[in-house]
Amino acid sequence: MNATSIVLRQDLDGVATLTLNRPQARNSLSQEMLRALLDAFAAIRADSSVRVVILAGAGPAFCAGHDLKELRAQGFGRGFTEQLFADCAELMQAIVRLPQPVIARVHGVATAAGCQLVASCDLAVAADDARFATPGVNIGLFCSTPMVALSRNVAPKQAMQMLLTGEMIDAPTALRFGLINQTVPAAELETATLALARQLAAKSSLTLAIGKEAFYRQAEMSLDEAYAYTREVMVKNLEALDAQEGITAFLDKREPTWCGR
Repeated sequence: MNATSIVLRQDLDGVATLTLNRPQARNSLSQEMLRALLDAFAAIRADSSVRVVILAGAGPAFCAGHDLKELRAQGFGRGFTEQLFADCAELMQAIVRLPQPVIARVHGVATAAGCQLVASCDLAVAADDARFATPGVNIGLFCSTPMVALSRNVAPKQAMQMLLTGEMIDAPTALRFGLINQTVPAAELETATLALARQLAAKSSLTLAIGKEAFYRQAEMSLDEAYAYTREVMVKNLEALDAQEGITAFLDKREPTWCGR
């Protein structure tokens, strides 16, 4: 792990931790940061040894959104902004489409595109003093792209409250809204997130990948389409060696031995 890298990666027992490493800029998503994250997720996608991913931030914040200083330095030019938001959208979709589950480990603040990152991850654990916001409305730049992920995690009224007011919400409110899965004391954040990651890593990686893909695909379908699609998913899933091993192990009252096939 190169401490000077803009995104750090550390692997331990099948869990890869990616850490946004621009602490002086509150890990804001510069174009360089977005591309580094895209490269990191592409490498993990191709790495069968990684079973779960934790996404974290170095320094005092998880992620403060897009780098506004960079936007201004680029003169708000259309060519730059088109590429920036295209890279950002690609990153969020890469997280959703990654076979491995991704857990956000949130401390400090997660604002604008940082909040979008949290919403794009499959699970999120937050320190009890973390705060969240989509504050673009306050500076004349509505959080339209963060809205995509936010509105797919949070009920419409709560999402609109965050988007229209731009106000910070605390971790208990984020939990109540459904943006995160749990809150823990800040001193326990790393331990609690790793425990959740290890819980997932102990399961069949193939089964997790099948379930994650099916979850997001069926969510965009009609009820009839969703049942037709997931019915076929389960039939194919049962053909997998891990499914047959898991059922046999359950019936034999023993722990399964996964092979990832």
